[in-house]
Amino acid sequence: MLRKAVILGCSLVLAGCATGAVDVPRPAAIEAPAAYNSDLPPAGLNEVWWRAFSDPVLDELVARGLSANLDIEAASDRLRAAEALLRAERADRLPTVDGGAEVGVETGDGGSRSTASAGLFGSFNPDISGRLGAEIDLAAARYAEAEYFRSDQQRLIAAAIASRYVEYRRTGAQLDLLEESTDLQRQTLRIVTLRFEAGLSANLDVRRAAADLAQTQARLGLIELARAEAKHALAVLVGEAPGTLDIAPPTDNGSPIPDYGAGPPIGEPANLLRRRGDILAAEARLAAAAAQVGIEQSDLRPSLVVPGSILIGDGSMDGLFSDFVATLGAALDLPLFDGGRRRAEVEAARAELDASLAEYRQSFLLALGEAENALVAIDAYQKRADSLAEAIEQSETALDQSNALYREGLASLFDVLDAQRQLIASRQSLLDNRADLADAFIALHSSAATSIGTEAAEAEAP
Repeated sequence: MLRKAVILGCSLVLAGCATGAVDVPRPAAIEAPAAYNSDLPPAGLNEVWWRAFSDPVLDELVARGLSANLDIEAASDRLRAAEALLRAERADRLPTVDGGAEVGVETGDGGSRSTASAGLFGSFNPDISGRLGAEIDLAAARYAEAEYFRSDQQRLIAAAIASRYVEYRRTGAQLDLLEESTDLQRQTLRIVTLRFEAGLSANLDVRRAAADLAQTQARLGLIELARAEAKHALAVLVGEAPGTLDIAPPTDNGSPIPDYGAGPPIGEPANLLRRRGDILAAEARLAAAAAQVGIEQSDLRPSLVVPGSILIGDGSMDGLFSDFVATLGAALDLPLFDGGRRRAEVEAARAELDASLAEYRQSFLLALGEAENALVAIDAYQKRADSLAEAIEQSETALDQSNALYREGLASLFDVLDAQRQLIASRQSLLDNRADLADAFIALHSSAATSIGTEAAEAEAP
């Protein structure tokens, strides 16, 4: 005989139960300046900023870095993890069903018999407290943060590769300049030595000239060290072991340092809020903090769980399908007294929300400061370049005149050496200024996040 029984157990306390939308304060909008304080560089047709250097070697290095850098790879992996966790949180809105079966043997005075039973067990949370919805919002915010963090890693890696490449080119140019300087000082030493041998100058002059030459040659090791460090840093940035990266020689464009042409438009300061991955990540953290407030507020409301089960079998193998039992219940958890703990946790979450808002605003101000500093630096280095070029021209003339006067005995060796030092220093300063100007353009486009990682601004959670 088939027996059917349906048992409905409900433990409901509904008095005073109230639900509603989670009260989450909305952050005030950031007021961005209408324009930068300095003039923007002219924009060109280059789609990405580093191509404005017109250096195929740099283009290749950045492309390799964006595809093989391990920091970007780690950020991509964490993005996949955040996406999976978001799917998991969304799955909590659906009913859960598990199955189970049991088979055994019972022994007693009457002998032994086989037993069997099977069933389905499930539950459903209608989320009357709003907790599940807030947890989904939190997971979505963390997914967005992971997406923006990956975008920011791309921005930083591209800038780091370009900056290290400029340093690599700077040190290469410094080695060439060092060779020119030592050749110049060797010529002076040869002249002084001949004059000493002819009795026209003192041995002190020879020693002074030799000391200046040795001082210049002593810079060789430091420049080679800096060049090796720049090359090793580039290797790590493109995902290779230091010492294994081969960098093609630069194309001859008439300058030892890649000159910046015209890149993508910088845009207005407000674009930082839509482009910079770190600012967008800070905004996502702000959304996560708001969602956490919602989670803590949900603990102040009742929560409801609807469990159920279906069991078949009377315990014997022969009667596996002879008995059927279905149960459905509803359990309501109504918070009554906790000594103020839940409200204290809400207050703490609101304080964290305020802190996240301050950090969000601070991240924008820091980014704005980086862009303003880069613009000022570009203007300063461009103006300085003209003065340094003039200084080199005057130093070359002064050196030629001092050498001529020294040969005629009308000037001292000190005058010659001083003119040499000024010429070498001016050439070095112009070389450094070119590299610093290139770095300033890199910093500007990195701070403005132009043409790299901007797609994350429109990214939506899956």
